[in-house]
Amino acid sequence: IYIFYYYIHITMTDEATTTEAAEVATSEATSTKYMVNTDESVIEWKGYKPTGSHVGTIKIESGVFTVNDGTLESGTFIIDMNTIKDNDGSEKLEGHLKSADFFNIEKFPTARFEITKVEENKGDYNSIITGNLTILETTKSITFNANIAILANSVAINSEDFSVNRQDWQLNYHSEGDAGVPTDYLIADAIGFTINVALTK
Repeated sequence: IYIFYYYIHITMTDEATTTEAAEVATSEATSTKYMVNTDESVIEWKGYKPTGSHVGTIKIESGVFTVNDGTLESGTFIIDMNTIKDNDGSEKLEGHLKSADFFNIEKFPTARFEITKVEENKGDYNSIITGNLTILETTKSITFNANIAILANSVAINSEDFSVNRQDWQLNYHSEGDAGVPTDYLIADAIGFTINVALTK
């Protein structure tokens, strides 16, 4: 049963390419700044275990991006980890995710994403975004597909559904294969994300 469940999970999302942190992209003096509209921006997350799954959201606290000659050039946004929500309204789960077992928000109240490269892409997504994702004390570079729409006064960035391996950020609680942990209490290493960022001048 567990093997079947895990196979189904792996086929649901593409795993983002994860490497060591890279140099952050910089902007030109002629670039136009856009600010994150926090009311319209959200990160959706998905977590999996043999007995089911959980889906929720995290809010973006702030962010600044730059556009130069019609192209997204650079950008950074801050993630408010205290806003982790479970769509089923489980306060117990939300509290556990905020604890030292997972994101330890008392010590690390925010996470961070900084763009290092944006490339053109063909197919369902017009862009490939690479950036440094910092969670807890660890920074790793991730790459994922996204659609970027640039208008006169706004920018929209909508990523594909992708996953990362939480152990790359030292999020090791009840990881797959942990000795002595009952199968029903194990949690898949892959965390799914969908990033939706709205920007305005």
